[in-house]
Amino acid sequence: MTDQTEETTLSVAVADLNPALEAILMIADQPLDTMTLASAVGYPVEEVVGALQTLAEDYTEQGRGFELRNVAGGWRFYTREEYAAVVEAFVLDGQQARLTQAALETLAVVAYKQPVSRARVSAIRGVNVDGVMRTLLSRGLVEEAGSDEQTGANLYRTTSYFLERIGVTSLEELPELAPFLPEMDDLEDELAAAFAEGSA
Repeated sequence: MTDQTEETTLSVAVADLNPALEAILMIADQPLDTMTLASAVGYPVEEVVGALQTLAEDYTEQGRGFELRNVAGGWRFYTREEYAAVVEAFVLDGQQARLTQAALETLAVVAYKQPVSRARVSAIRGVNVDGVMRTLLSRGLVEEAGSDEQTGANLYRTTSYFLERIGVTSLEELPELAPFLPEMDDLEDELAAAFAEGSA
């Protein structure tokens, strides 16, 4: 007789195990433990552990530019050390690139709601902002500002470099904003113009 718990676990699986794990790990901004991953993909922990180990071995054998590692009790994708120079050059070149509309919108939310969590920014924008936040962090425009006392989530704020780029000396000098932050068209134009001037 098949174990009832196993049937229950497998019944919620929404996709093939390996691709589902890859999809979750691709958007993770911190290591994820096997219990969290098993819950997300709907498979037993034992199967998830085996799949993770197999994926990690496959990536190594295939000579991919990234690897899957178990660090600090959690799994996450990392760039392989031998390609660090390539990644560094790309990141540094990206410092000079213009911000996308998504980045400007996210930066505006952080600027006017700081300190604010990623979840709060996502809720305001209505989309996942993990990738955009990583871009803003890498460019030195936002930084961590402690954690929320109730949820424990990391909080973020703008940096002095952000103020320098838009040509103001304090947050008090930012343009006034309407009470409802989602209506940000004018603000996005303001920030885009400020960044353009700062880069001139």
